[in-house]
Amino acid sequence: MTLSIRAIDPVSRPFFGGIVSGIDITQPLTREQAAEIEKGMDCYGVLVFNDQRLTDETQMAFSRNFGELELATNNLRDSKTQRLGAHIADISNLDNDNKVLARENRRRLFSLGTRLWHSDSSFKVVPAKYSLLSARIIPDKDGNTEFADMRAAYDALDDDTKAECEGLVCEHSQLFSRAQIGFGDFTEEEREMFAPVQQRLIRRHPSTGRKSLYLASHAGSILGWPIPEARAFLRDLTEHATQRKFVYAHQWKQFDLVVWDNQATMHRSRPFDASQVRDMHRTTVAGLRSTMDEAA
Repeated sequence: MTLSIRAIDPVSRPFFGGIVSGIDITQPLTREQAAEIEKGMDCYGVLVFNDQRLTDETQMAFSRNFGELELATNNLRDSKTQRLGAHIADISNLDNDNKVLARENRRRLFSLGTRLWHSDSSFKVVPAKYSLLSARIIPDKDGNTEFADMRAAYDALDDDTKAECEGLVCEHSQLFSRAQIGFGDFTEEEREMFAPVQQRLIRRHPSTGRKSLYLASHAGSILGWPIPEARAFLRDLTEHATQRKFVYAHQWKQFDLVVWDNQATMHRSRPFDASQVRDMHRTTVAGLRSTMDEAA
């Protein structure tokens, strides 16, 4: 087999969203294959690998070709025990006994925040590089994941708005993103863990040098700005960045693996029949430095 990467929609989005063929990622990669995939990530921002029957072990092994893995610990008071391993984020609607979570379950309600546009781990001092999501069991329909190209969104800003964004620093916290859906049931310990961190509003990609917006539902303020003005400005930017022309919607098939670059994209989950099982396992490649330490 020969590794090949092509645009999913070469007409509407020739440089956002690629599909990979000619490789079995359940097997160890060569250095050349890993480099080719990273090159594809730099180009497309999101890559889709169909029919990859990964275990957690093979998913972690594949992910480590691109860096160290984040720990997937959950800081919620009622999620101290994990269904999956320390490096596998449980993106499912299942409890530790593999039963579908009740509608009022606190972990389920917290997870509804993923339906807001966000970038994984932007609420950490050092945010994530790649996220890799494997579809183990999917519902009969719905439950798509949408991705927004933050590079193209930045390029499409007018010069005055680009100039206004330069040098701005936002504060990101899951406390803010969950407040947007009415979830405020946090302990003092959780509030301390989710304390805001600072991130640049404009990032320069470490591999390509290309600028992009760095937005997320976790961003609730801009340093030096009145909060109402900051939130209105960030909302306008998010509306701009998530226009359909910038968005790829992935319709999941069982055993898909989708990899996205958090340094260049936002994403959100879409609703599905919550009585059906949706079992998704995510590994997350850690970033190397804070956006505050990146070149502007």
